[in-house]
Amino acid sequence: MKLSVEISMYPLKDAYIPAIQDFIERLNGHPQLQVITNTMSTRVFGDYDLLMDTLKAEMRRSYEQFGRAIFVCKFIDGDLHPDNTDA
Repeated sequence: MKLSVEISMYPLKDAYIPAIQDFIERLNGHPQLQVITNTMSTRVFGDYDLLMDTLKAEMRRSYEQFGRAIFVCKFIDGDLHPDNTDA
């Protein structure tokens, strides 16, 4: 099963950019996932189990490394990557 996720991270500190950049870089480090980032959010596409396990691990790592943050996520089944014409 494929999954599409839109996620925004809001670190609760003044120096918020390094935490966001680190989270996005780590997501991009998973070659099985497709990641598209813009100024408002990051969209991630891939296998359901892999994507959920990756988000679980990377969100935890962000909390441990940078402290409190809010993650706002939208989930929809299927691969809605713009290059996928089968969606």
